[in-house]
Amino acid sequence: MRRILSRFVMPKYGFKVVLGMACKVVEVVFDLLTPVVVARMIDVGVRNRDSGEVMRLGLLLVLFAAIGYCFTLVCQKMAALVSQGACTDVRNELFSKVQELSSADVDRFGTPSLMTRLTNDVNQVQVTIALGIRQLIRWPFLAVGSMVAALLIDEELGLIFLVCTPVIGLVFWWVMHRLVPYFRQLQGRLDQVSLVTREALSGVRVIRAFRREESEGRRFREAADAQTTTAIGVGRLSAILNPATLLVMDLGVVAILWAGGARVDAGELTQGEVMAFVNYMTQTLVSIVYVANLVTVFTRGEASAKRVFEVLDCEPAVSDKGLVPVPVSDATLGSGMAVELERAGFTYEGAKVPALDDVTVRLGAGQILGIIGGTGSGKSTLVSLVPRLYDATQGTVRVFGHDVREYPFEQLRGIVATVPQKASLVSGTIRSNLCWRNPDATDDELWAALQVAQAADFVQQKEGQLDAVVEAGGRNFSGGQRQRLTIARALVGSPRIVILDDSASALDFATDARLRQALRGMRNQLTTIVVSQRVSAVMGADQILVLDHGRVAGLGPHRTLVRECPLYREICLSQLRPEEVDA
Repeated sequence: MRRILSRFVMPKYGFKVVLGMACKVVEVVFDLLTPVVVARMIDVGVRNRDSGEVMRLGLLLVLFAAIGYCFTLVCQKMAALVSQGACTDVRNELFSKVQELSSADVDRFGTPSLMTRLTNDVNQVQVTIALGIRQLIRWPFLAVGSMVAALLIDEELGLIFLVCTPVIGLVFWWVMHRLVPYFRQLQGRLDQVSLVTREALSGVRVIRAFRREESEGRRFREAADAQTTTAIGVGRLSAILNPATLLVMDLGVVAILWAGGARVDAGELTQGEVMAFVNYMTQTLVSIVYVANLVTVFTRGEASAKRVFEVLDCEPAVSDKGLVPVPVSDATLGSGMAVELERAGFTYEGAKVPALDDVTVRLGAGQILGIIGGTGSGKSTLVSLVPRLYDATQGTVRVFGHDVREYPFEQLRGIVATVPQKASLVSGTIRSNLCWRNPDATDDELWAALQVAQAADFVQQKEGQLDAVVEAGGRNFSGGQRQRLTIARALVGSPRIVILDDSASALDFATDARLRQALRGMRNQLTTIVVSQRVSAVMGADQILVLDHGRVAGLGPHRTLVRECPLYREICLSQLRPEEVDA
């Protein structure tokens, strides 16, 4: 929490924090004066049956309460402003950091965990900051002030404090020592619940199609029960604090009344002083109880803050810090080698076997490269190396003669456009989705991209056309329409290399053929890499790369591979008639 305070709270909201805590100190001062007024009310007003004095002191108590209430309102407002504002800053920076993370970093943290950190953990930090401003000063200050005031009344009765306080402290330490690991485990359980929930909601159609509702329900119950068990463990330990501390407090009050009664009979103390002592004793021990609860909250807040900073402190595995734009001329972009992989390889973190191994391929500007292979052969991994979604763990990847590690992200991904396997649209309009690469794109540019992507026809039929509404995830479009829109989005902004990672799988053969024909018509300005399971989608490419378990099984044009690559011929014959393969 210290880092949260020093980085997000004090620099921007320091004055509000100080003002809120100062108001709370004023409130506590009036709380400390109240037992003194009550003692005088008993010793002077009640003893002498002076109703006027009782009324005056009663009005004074009302005045104390009113003033304290006003200062409390100011403190509450400052706490709300600081906690809401600071945690909004935390959430914004955390979200920006997530956007900077490489694909490998996101894989390592996991999407559900990142979502939990952005929501639950930041909320817990917010509660901790708010309670810190409102209560952190009040209860320790009230406890110490009450103890000092009680000792000023009578030092002998003060010995009871010296017995009760360490006992409560011991109970508190024992509980906190066992709670800290539970809080960390609890956040991990929440991550798992988020994971199962996300999978169930995103795959609800598949679950229903395979009648797996009961199985998925069981998975969710198991995750929820595990989280519940941990939460119950936390609750049971936390529940020990209040009864234990209240028991000690009540025993202390009984001891004070027993010893104080004898002192009153002896004339050494007044009844008002004993009542004031009891009030101070109660305030002290209640304050300790609240401090114990605060530490519980702060412990959870500390665990959440550590999880937040695990992300904020993460150095992205793929970074462009310190890189300056590479001098690449239009002449270079229009000729020479567009993409070169020299003995490139990649191994995922924790994997024993590389996903790619010793891949060498060269693709000239304006050419089309088809990539085909079985499931898990490394196709998507390979094309992820070109725009630096991942960095090759061995070998070199070059774009227009320069290592991709030399390009700033903005320049590299301005040159290279990627259409992923899963068509991803966000809520907004067709225009807002198409303008991701170039926010200033004109309508003519958008329609030109839609025309190449074979999407212009259905967009024209939509009400509003380019301004037609897109629901979250593109739910109001079919799978093929979503894919065509994502292809059009990649073409906006005039990229020089476009990667289609099995992004036309939902298109019918006729539409797919028209798309490939349109891309061939852009050979003078566009280099294309097509990943597909369809032979028909790659057989017309200038080169076809055949992958088998991460290694190159064949490289060359269709006719050559049919003759020389058994794996490619086997794939072809599984989809086409022999005469079509040889045609």
